[in-house]
Amino acid sequence: MKAFAIALLLIMFFSSCTEKEGKIDKKAEQFTSEIIELKEYFKIPGLAVSIEKNGDNIYREFFGVSNVENGTKIDSTTLFPIASITKIFSGVMIMKLVEQKKLSLDDPINKFLPRPMLGDSILVKHILSHTSQGNVGKNFYYSSRFGLITNVIEKVSGKSFSEIMEMEILTPLKLKNTFFLKDSTQISDMAKPYILDNGIETGFIDYGYSSSAGIVSNSEDLAIFNSALDNNLIINSKSKDILFTSFGSNLPYGYGVFNQQFQNLNMVWAYGQYDCYSSLLLKIPSENITLSLLANNSLLSDPARLIYGDATSSLFALSFVKNYLLELTEMPLFEKQDSISQTFSNAEFHKKKILGQALAESYMARFDPEKIKSSAKLLNHVFTEYPNYLEYANLNLLHNLSFLKDVVFYMELGEFNDFDNEIEYIGKKILEQEPNNPYAHLYLGTLYSRKGHKEKAKYHFESIVNAKNFSENWYTNEAQQWLNEN
Repeated sequence: MKAFAIALLLIMFFSSCTEKEGKIDKKAEQFTSEIIELKEYFKIPGLAVSIEKNGDNIYREFFGVSNVENGTKIDSTTLFPIASITKIFSGVMIMKLVEQKKLSLDDPINKFLPRPMLGDSILVKHILSHTSQGNVGKNFYYSSRFGLITNVIEKVSGKSFSEIMEMEILTPLKLKNTFFLKDSTQISDMAKPYILDNGIETGFIDYGYSSSAGIVSNSEDLAIFNSALDNNLIINSKSKDILFTSFGSNLPYGYGVFNQQFQNLNMVWAYGQYDCYSSLLLKIPSENITLSLLANNSLLSDPARLIYGDATSSLFALSFVKNYLLELTEMPLFEKQDSISQTFSNAEFHKKKILGQALAESYMARFDPEKIKSSAKLLNHVFTEYPNYLEYANLNLLHNLSFLKDVVFYMELGEFNDFDNEIEYIGKKILEQEPNNPYAHLYLGTLYSRKGHKEKAKYHFESIVNAKNFSENWYTNEAQQWLNEN
């Protein structure tokens, strides 16, 4: 009887293990198929993907090639420029200096600059959190001013930016495959850059580095850096909490890293985007799980407009969350062209997923005009199923609607008056909350200009150009050019 009981327990144990392995395999299998689907959809030559959970690597795969011309496969030795993911490293360095009592986040940024450049009310923490523009400390606008953190780190440490970063972070963590990109002598193991234009074309490398961008790394080193963060080996837990916490309750950014809530999950993330490389790092601290992706064109990041602060606009991020956090493996990532699936058990996620695909379709319409129709179909489906669109509208949705009109306009495809009302109402809603939002002003100004409402257009373009405490950006130049011509 005793032997029978032991045998029964063993059967139950191994059965349980098999079930758990089956679940893990199902997640990995579905995630892999979706990553391959996304890679092909966005025509990404090569992609490195890694997932760490509880300190262990549970998924690491390499897809495609680092060199299209000779067919060299992506592998564990392949290096990628990580662009703005560099900002996390810079944020960590700032917190180390704070811990060493060499710096206060409340110091004025002008204290560290060769000459005063910004208002005295702008502090180091405002630069770190991208809240230095417009109403200081109140609004998030991703800004090139983050590069001023280079000056802060150098002045406080008394060393060059690369020296102090290597001394305090890279060398202690033994990040042997991580360095600052200076020149062409360093690129032997780097994935070759590509750009999507008339097919996949050879691109170029952005040399140079600062607190904003410039680090080169790979999946293994990013996993080491991530583990050190999780285990408080570089900065203490208090500093990490400050780093990861949103600067304000309605703001999507902490100190060098994004932070947002979605489906009862706290998502801490960063993205990188050069013209010919892109990257994504997404952490769910409560589950101690982290995703990293590295690509050798820009389409891992660019189509999702991650600059607006919403990771759930990325189909890559949604695939990870769907399979590894929400266990919605039965839900397809992409909707079919001829039919849109019925709402699944998680209606909110289903809506986000369709909006994410609509945004991607609008971007890819630049290369295939048929995707104008498919993006519009997805959007109309969401507006029909969830008619109170002002409740969930954001800049990403406004961009999607406006970008479709841009594609039609620049390709000279004729009239496209779809979504005019939605653009107007969403733009006005955003401006009620943020009167100086340059993106909303640009989208509305462009809409009115093309419809012949020049006075209305002028108001929005002048609002961009005349806004106080904004550094010059591409939208400033576009607004000024319109005003000069009209």
